[in-house]
Amino acid sequence: MRLAKISRIIPSMLAMVLLATASFGQTDDQSTKQDMKDAGHSTAQATKNTARKVKNGTKKGAHKTAHATKKAAQKAEDKTQ
Repeated sequence: MRLAKISRIIPSMLAMVLLATASFGQTDDQSTKQDMKDAGHSTAQATKNTARKVKNGTKKGAHKTAHATKKAAQKAEDKTQ
């Protein structure tokens, strides 16, 4: 008798395990998709920040070069007088 009860319970328990596994698989797919989106957004933000810093650094370098050129020209003019 006990064996008959156990043989009826096993298929239902197997079905429950399969359903639970399927629902976890769906959650992982969605979280993986969201993780990829988050990574893409982070990469875009990092690229923008880097571009801004390069732009500011280039401007700073150009201004310093112009200042040094003017300074050198002034020194050369002072020596020729």
